[in-house]
Amino acid sequence: MSRIASVITCARTAWMVALVTFLLALAVAGALPEGERDPSPLDALPAGYDSTEGTALLSELPEDESSSAIVLYTSDGGIEAELPALQQLSQQVAPDTGGQGPPVQVVSAQDGTAAIAVLAVPAVTATETADQVGELRDSLGEGVPDGVTAQVTGPAAIQADLAAVFDGANVTLLITTASVVAVLLLVTYRSPILWIIPLAVVGLGDRVAGIGATNVLELTGVPFDESTVGILSVLVFGAGTDYSLLLISRYRDELKNHASRHEAMLLALRRTAEAVFASSSTVFLGLLTLLLSVVPSTRGLGLACAVGIVVAATFALVLLPAVLVIFGRWVFWPLIPRLGQPALADGRSIWRRVGNAVEKRPPAFIIGTLAVLAVMCLGVFRIDLGLSTSEQFLEEPEAITAANRLADSFPAGSTDPTVVVTRSTDQGELAAIEEAALSVDSVDEVRQSGQAAGITTFDVVLSPEPGSSDAVQAIGGLRGELEGAAPPETHVTGTEAETADIDDGAARDRQVIFPLILGLVLVALIGLLRSVVAPILLITTVAFTYVCALGVSWWLFTGVFGFSALDAGVPLLAFIFLVALGVDYNIFLVTRALEEARTVGSRTGMLRALAATGGVITSAGILLAAVFAALGVLPLVVLAQLGVVIFVGVLIDTLIVRTVLVPAIGVTMGDAFWWPRSVRPPKHGAETIEARIKDPDDELVHVG
Repeated sequence: MSRIASVITCARTAWMVALVTFLLALAVAGALPEGERDPSPLDALPAGYDSTEGTALLSELPEDESSSAIVLYTSDGGIEAELPALQQLSQQVAPDTGGQGPPVQVVSAQDGTAAIAVLAVPAVTATETADQVGELRDSLGEGVPDGVTAQVTGPAAIQADLAAVFDGANVTLLITTASVVAVLLLVTYRSPILWIIPLAVVGLGDRVAGIGATNVLELTGVPFDESTVGILSVLVFGAGTDYSLLLISRYRDELKNHASRHEAMLLALRRTAEAVFASSSTVFLGLLTLLLSVVPSTRGLGLACAVGIVVAATFALVLLPAVLVIFGRWVFWPLIPRLGQPALADGRSIWRRVGNAVEKRPPAFIIGTLAVLAVMCLGVFRIDLGLSTSEQFLEEPEAITAANRLADSFPAGSTDPTVVVTRSTDQGELAAIEEAALSVDSVDEVRQSGQAAGITTFDVVLSPEPGSSDAVQAIGGLRGELEGAAPPETHVTGTEAETADIDDGAARDRQVIFPLILGLVLVALIGLLRSVVAPILLITTVAFTYVCALGVSWWLFTGVFGFSALDAGVPLLAFIFLVALGVDYNIFLVTRALEEARTVGSRTGMLRALAATGGVITSAGILLAAVFAALGVLPLVVLAQLGVVIFVGVLIDTLIVRTVLVPAIGVTMGDAFWWPRSVRPPKHGAETIEARIKDPDDELVHVG
């Protein structure tokens, strides 16, 4: 690492490193397209579950039977008189199915205020579905009689509206994220020049990460969805800027001790690189645990973000130091670091004053902090998991509005009926399926809806409200009745069944991945610190922070945003990001404390580490929290909830746990914090950092 750092920072080679890295990045960004998605209805469903197997069986049917749209006609003055005109209109606007689809029939509700027509939508991809639904809505708007309102809902319309959510969304998210980073960098450095360099470096890295990650996903055949690239950008900007802040902070400190900017950057890079490498490696491994998820698109997110972390760390440790050392001290203007100015650890910053207060009564700070965190955790005991389809959007689209109105005039499950699909055309077996389904109390209606290629489908209308716990129980009851009565390849699918299986799959993922990532982080910290006590304490604080974040977020969701539940996938993704990224701040603090402890002792070393890193950790935390909050610009509840949980968790971690709790524990325990490692200062007195960093046998871990 020393030789690489010398090449990056040397006066003769720094410009070459910057130029080559920049040109390579431009070549990737300009020459390579992003990897292409091959979307499948199975991508977002848990592999091996009943609804997923049913969807796979449905995909074997001819394309014209793949989806459907429901046209809802409503009129406050009554709909009966308009039925002939609506029948004619429905036949005119129905997508062309080559004469293979069922006949179009307008059916009126008993209350006389609404009517529906079910239309086959012979589209395969989400894009084709969105185009056909859009054309259908335009045609209905032009031909509907006066006094009648026409809206489109059903599976095809919901899919189309979901696709519309991401039209230009990644560009909006990228602009929002970059703007947030720019403002916070400008505030942090108070320089009209310096903020541009890390922003440009991270922005270029984000483009390379997007291209690299999507191509890796395409080559490996791992599916990904529309939100993957957006979340990847947020992560690259957040982590990349955090690493940049750490390096620049240490570089500024070293410029106060060294006349040569090249020597200052060499020392800063050496001391920062190991911490960044350790933290990014931990995040990388943590993200790869998502490959164990039963949901294919979640695996894709984990792999894409793992690639993004590698790119972010590389750009922060290679391109950024080379560019900074080329420009020199003047980029810090007007707050240019001068030789002889006090370093952060020796100054009278707010973090030094916090450390002094902690030093006076560390047990009191531990008890008080734990009490505050315990109160924050209370909300976690009230969390309800699982959002219905109608609750997935921040702004309610037409498909959901129409579905809610349809439920006022028709049976609750008629908008999007549950589907029973079987590989059988035997009349006796089909009759047994229908009889078993009708024996379920919550089933209002069963009708055979299609038969082709040896596969038969039934539409099952459930009486419970869609998305309710009663609907989930009805799915379980239906599966139970079919288990003994139906042929082997018989499955229950559809929105309600998929939702139930997605919730079960999310619970399985939490049981498998939670302990695995905690174990990986613990092993990584033990290897980095060569200690047992400190890693156990630190991983406990990270887990505690996660629980606090969920508790506080639940209060916000229910009291401020009006959400009725937490999406089943949010706890897993929030855990991955909070634990993996929270380790960064642990590493930044304790490795500096370890460095200082070798000279001044464990207690004083922890306080000096807080003084030196408190500012950069707080800045990095606020920036990371704000960047993840930018997910709220996407009109999906799941992404907004994920952004809020990470936002809250990162702020708790940086402002309370890493600033007060960990230093208080370290000061209270002293040398025992590092057990079994010995970190007592050498008897012959303090040695210079320059001497220690050149000693190849020294076990010291360097950090900014």
